[in-house]
Amino acid sequence: MHNPIDRDTIKLIEKSIEPHMKKKRFQHTLGVMEAAGTLAKQYGADIYKTSAAALLHDYAKDFSKEELLIYVEKYSIETDHILELAHQLLHGKVAASIAAHEFGIEDEEVLLAIEYHTTGRKGMSMVEKIIYLSDFIEPGREYPGVETLRKLALEDLDKAVLQALTNTMIYVLRTGKLLHHNTLEARNEMLMK
Repeated sequence: MHNPIDRDTIKLIEKSIEPHMKKKRFQHTLGVMEAAGTLAKQYGADIYKTSAAALLHDYAKDFSKEELLIYVEKYSIETDHILELAHQLLHGKVAASIAAHEFGIEDEEVLLAIEYHTTGRKGMSMVEKIIYLSDFIEPGREYPGVETLRKLALEDLDKAVLQALTNTMIYVLRTGKLLHHNTLEARNEMLMK
């Protein structure tokens, strides 16, 4: 693929990923792209960057732990103790590596948005914030509070991202799963703004 990311790149990615995804995952992916497009227009972000990141963010989501670890080794992906234990969090890093190595995406902002769409991180760019948030508010999502978050997303991007980070932390704590430090650091940074 070529840079910069344009309409043709987006069409090619969409066509390439569909056969490799479960139908429900592909529908979610298109929903994230739709939500990201709305937010990109609202806040003046690059629509092609947000579309590329949205299309590839969950590319590795349905991979088994074994498949994820094969890619970690293949592309020498840096992990940490929490990622090794909570392997479902690895799918962002794996998808970012696949985006770079197999789809030829070179744009750092797009790769970071894919890599950190699950945990968030300190110092997120606008594209990263849009992808992080779009994953929560895409049209197919239904959970208590989603409408409030959708409305907030169109009013104040940072406040909506802060709310999504808070919701994630509450969910992770309630379900007794491991909380990644990136989520905590991202939330603290957003709170201090």
